[in-house]
Amino acid sequence: MSLNPQFQQIGETFVKQYYAIFDGERDGREKLVNFYHNLTFTKIARAITTVDCQPTFDGGVLINILGQLKMDEDPVHGFSQTFVLKPMSDSFFIQHDSFRLVIHNH
Repeated sequence: MSLNPQFQQIGETFVKQYYAIFDGERDGREKLVNFYHNLTFTKIARAITTVDCQPTFDGGVLINILGQLKMDEDPVHGFSQTFVLKPMSDSFFIQHDSFRLVIHNH
């Protein structure tokens, strides 16, 4: 395989769709519960600062997201999330997902 020339569009479209499901109504979020087990929050608000996308040599896409989120009545926290998408037929699957909540102790 080779580098996918549409890596930026693929990455940005994936991020919009993924967070629309994750951050959407609780009923929609239930689709993700098998992947994340207990999602105890009821409200989530997210502000995306940047979405960086890079092609991988097998036609996949490495995506790094930086932003802020607020869950229920918790304070706003920074977060970083990284995905590795791999091609499968005419679509992609999430091979890796790494999420880091940025909490600083004062």
